[in-house]
Amino acid sequence: MPKNRNMFSSLARLPRRAASRAVHRCWAWVRETGAVTAEHPGRLRFAAIGSGTRLAFPQGTVFGEPWIELGAHCVIGEQVTLTAGMMPDLDLGPDPILTLGDGVVLGRGSHVIADTTVSIGPDTYCGPYVYITSTNHSYDDPHEPVGKQWPRTEPVAIGPGCWIGTGAVILPGARIGRNVVVAAGAVVRGEVPDRVVVAGAPARVVRSWDPEKGWQPPLRTPAPVPIPEGVTPEQLLALTALEEAPDPP
Repeated sequence: MPKNRNMFSSLARLPRRAASRAVHRCWAWVRETGAVTAEHPGRLRFAAIGSGTRLAFPQGTVFGEPWIELGAHCVIGEQVTLTAGMMPDLDLGPDPILTLGDGVVLGRGSHVIADTTVSIGPDTYCGPYVYITSTNHSYDDPHEPVGKQWPRTEPVAIGPGCWIGTGAVILPGARIGRNVVVAAGAVVRGEVPDRVVVAGAPARVVRSWDPEKGWQPPLRTPAPVPIPEGVTPEQLLALTALEEAPDPP
């Protein structure tokens, strides 16, 4: 009897396995078909979308595309919101409002809200759930609900080569320099110079680059060694395992 029960259990699992494979194949097809590229923009008509750029499916809220320019080889994760203007169907004039340079990466769930100009320099990488906005609520009138008061807008500029950590918030008026590291969860406002690390809320400089002394305070770990040209990942793993193996007795 136990053998029969095991046999029936195995047979019962077969339809579930087949359904699971079918669901995964279907979802992979949907994600591939729903992705937005220059060749397959779907319903979205951006002012520009460069070669190799891809918006993963499902997309977040996207509107004001005629005033959004995306450079080449950008990677836009799932559920990323990109908006130009305070609401859809506004005429924002002849110039772009939101600009992403070549090679920009926006992690899953990030928001870029451009009610006035927002520019992100080339090769800037953003982790998941980063929030970049050129608009903030005002609360000048203590008697009026904050959400009903006219917001303030200031342009945002992020330089090339930056890394924006998970959950960071870039506020209106922020001007971030070149090769800046913004720590996870930091809240950035105002001017940030080139080649620094900022952290905290509000963010402050915690490490900076000196041309003569290097990073100050010094880095706690050595710089990673680049993989030599021509070495495959398999060869690298084998070499690492060999180095970590204990010495023979």
